[in-house]
Formats: sequence, structure tokens, C-alpha cells
Amino acid sequence: MSGNVLEIFKTHLKETISAQTILLSDPKMVENFEHANDVCLKTYLNQGKILIAGNGGSAADAQHFAGELVSRFNFDRPPLSAIALTTDSSILTAIGNDYGYEDVFARQIQAHGRAGDVFIAISTSGNSPNILKAIETAKSIGLVVIGLTGRSGGKMKDMCDVCLCAPSESTPRIQECHLFFEHTLCACIEESLFGDLRK
Repeated sequence: MSGNVLEIFKTHLKETISAQTILLSDPKMVENFEHANDVCLKTYLNQGKILIAGNGGSAADAQHFAGELVSRFNFDRPPLSAIALTTDSSILTAIGNDYGYEDVFARQIQAHGRAGDVFIAISTSGNSPNILKAIETAKSIGLVVIGLTGRSGGKMKDMCDVCLCAPSESTPRIQECHLFFEHTLCACIEESLFGDLRK
């Protein structure tokens, strides 16, 4: 590995480890994570669903998270209802063309969301206009909103019922923390609901 590549590798790894270490030592984060987990469990126990949305890399996270809930995470078990609102190009372009890009998630929440469902809003800045509008719409319908964002939380921090703020200002580090949140939520939900099916 060349000196320049090695230096970049070490720098990024140190930043990743630092962010994860902060998560581990922050009791408020653990409390917020437990709250988010409880919200998801309650929704599933009441036959509800989870809707998830984000832009760019966060759109990929939404799809990744939904895939693991609907399919499986650690072991075989019944599917859980989850919809990534980022996947249907016809719906996204129709809403974007007819109503505007700020409505691409809000209108889908109006179509699919029901009181007691969960909306997981992902935005590294916490200020994405279409995510903010989706949060407002979700709250007006009666969905519980979990936010995944960066250190400052942006505008969405105070709009969510519970917000998991990654302890970084760096988009890659924030997204890595979000993936940790998503994987760990999957693990906790799966174990709580179906642990007795583990082989």
C-alpha cells in the first residue's frame, strides 16, 4: 500500500473508530436507541409497518434497512412489513413532476401511512426539504417519527419523536453510524419478536 493510500486509510479508520467509540460511551444515545427500538416493536406488535426514506446514500440505506426487515437479518423468521419510499422510479418521477421534489416522500406517506406506523427519516444534514416535509406529513397522520441524522440534528431533530444523531460532521462517518443504527435495530427487533425461532 503506497504511503498516500495508507495515510488516507488510517485517517478514515481513525475517524470511524472515534465516532463509534463516542456512541458506545454516550448514555443518552443508548437511551434514544432503546426508545427507537421500543417504538418499532410496538408498531410490529400492533400489525403496523415501517416506512423509510432518505436521499442519495441515505436512499440506499433506506432500501438496505427495508430489505433486512422484509427478508431476514441474522436468522430465518417471518417477514416484517417495511417500505423504502426511494425505490419506485415511476412514483418518484410522477410526484416530482406533478407536485415537486419536496413532495416525493410526503405523498407516499399519505398513500401508505396509517396512525401507529413508524416513519424513519434519514438525512445526514437534518435539513433535507423533502425529508422535513415527509416528517410533517407523517406526524399529521399519526405516525411515530424516528430520525437518523448528524451531530447537530439540523431542523429535523426537534421534529422527530426520537432522533439518533451520529456524533460527526462528516457525511461518510454519519452514514457509517446510520448503518450501525439500522443493523442493530434489525438485530434487536428480530431477537425480540422471533428469538425463539433461532436454530
